[in-house]
Amino acid sequence: MEGGGPLIVPLLSVLLAAGAAKPASSSRAELRFGIEVARKGLWEEARFRFERAVHLDPQNASALNNLGVALEQQGNFEGARAAYEKALELKAGSLYIQQNYDLFRESDEKRNRKAKTRR
Repeated sequence: MEGGGPLIVPLLSVLLAAGAAKPASSSRAELRFGIEVARKGLWEEARFRFERAVHLDPQNASALNNLGVALEQQGNFEGARAAYEKALELKAGSLYIQQNYDLFRESDEKRNRKAKTRR
């Protein structure tokens, strides 16, 4: 058994490295992972995953909606607006996307009013 121990560690390392190198295969997988990391407050990683999801499937309204949320969290309000609007364009009847966009617009209007009063 003593001789078997050292072989297990290198083999395990190779398997772990191979698994880590495998890219997500679908927009849905990227979206799911993005949601997981967003729930942990890891907005940079979430944004990256949502962008990948959109890249893999430009018609994915859910990915665009979530990208809007991530961009908003990062302070990229122009990008967030564009993502929300594209999501609504693709899925106009989505109450969830519409609610997110409405909340964004309300917050954005408040930010803009505050910015104008500071000038």
